[in-house]
Amino acid sequence: MHKALTRLVAAGLLGFLPFTAQAGGLQRAALAQIASPVIIAEVQPLRLEANLRNAMRTGDFVGLAVAVVRNGEVTFVRTYGETEAGSDEPIDPDTLFRIASLSKGFASSMVGLAVSEGKLSLDAPVTGFAPELALPRGGEKLLSLSDILSQRTSLPPNAYDNLLEAGTPPEAILPEYRKVKPTCAVSDCYAYQNVTYDLSGRALAAAYDASFHELVETRLFKPLGMKTATYGLDALTQSGNWARPHSRKRQADPALPPNPWSRIEVKLPYYATPAAGGVNASITDMSIWLKAQLGNVPDVLPPEVLELIHAPQVSTPTETQRMRSALPALRASHYAYGWRVYDYAGHTVLAHGGSVDGYGAQIMLVPERNAGIVILANARSKRLWAIGSMYLDLTLGLPQRDWLALEEPEPAVMEPL
Repeated sequence: MHKALTRLVAAGLLGFLPFTAQAGGLQRAALAQIASPVIIAEVQPLRLEANLRNAMRTGDFVGLAVAVVRNGEVTFVRTYGETEAGSDEPIDPDTLFRIASLSKGFASSMVGLAVSEGKLSLDAPVTGFAPELALPRGGEKLLSLSDILSQRTSLPPNAYDNLLEAGTPPEAILPEYRKVKPTCAVSDCYAYQNVTYDLSGRALAAAYDASFHELVETRLFKPLGMKTATYGLDALTQSGNWARPHSRKRQADPALPPNPWSRIEVKLPYYATPAAGGVNASITDMSIWLKAQLGNVPDVLPPEVLELIHAPQVSTPTETQRMRSALPALRASHYAYGWRVYDYAGHTVLAHGGSVDGYGAQIMLVPERNAGIVILANARSKRLWAIGSMYLDLTLGLPQRDWLALEEPEPAVMEPL
């Protein structure tokens, strides 16, 4: 009886006031302020479900999988759409997606374990495990494992990702960095990288005398019960249940409907940097990963490891500026070790996005609520990147917006880097 009453009150307060409803912005803001965590927990799955179903009807997705964790439990798992456009093969909880740069959190977690076991030092010089790396003015001699995990290499953003995408092996790219003009001194500023971040995998392989992917599989995937998580292109395409990537041509005339989604080939290059972007996982796998990153599996990821990898290391003002137009409540942002740390309306949010041709992924954690969301898709659209923002406002009891542009033409949300 009490639960039913709570749900009824929840629906009346937050829930199902459509964006064209009589309740305007001020009224919704007032309702958000008096919504208790209990009411928020009750209404959140209902609101998420309703909004996601409506978003699927826009044609902005091919396949989508979403999971929410709260207080150590998976409270929401939904899958929508198809593994391939027109196939009628549904996405299910065990369908594999590329998670792209969400992979960075696995590498940093493994480094955190290695540090806690005395196998690695964050001050270890990168030249010890990547002797071919060369930076301008001999900067490689100053570069540490901490620097590459926190994106403080001195290089400009995404340095030579174009070479990686053209098929150049990472080991051939590393000496070429000596030709790049640095943006600052080593350790002094942030700029997002993939090729150099992948060197964390080399450090781990050297420390344990084992391959990087074997380490992650034996120390993280298996003990956590992430039964379908893998590394590499072959593991994805030979799985038997995987989401095919899609793209569509930009519609030149805004008065016309968007062009249809078409399947594209899986691109190989970022699999060559497994610590930066090599993981394949299902929404079931990633819901378990959410639980672990929130501290609910301490026998695999102890609190001291999570504290280490989640601690802000460098301010990212360019990220704050880039995202603020889409997230007005964003006050500041930092990069930790493989994680972004946001001050969102006064609340700490740990997050990361993943984006590679035909796939998009996003993960967000709200540690103070022991809650988080993960989103996987096999097509990149603006509405994809708005789901996390909608979730944050629902979870924190903030005034609701039409994040998924169910009434507006398109959401003002930036694709993550």
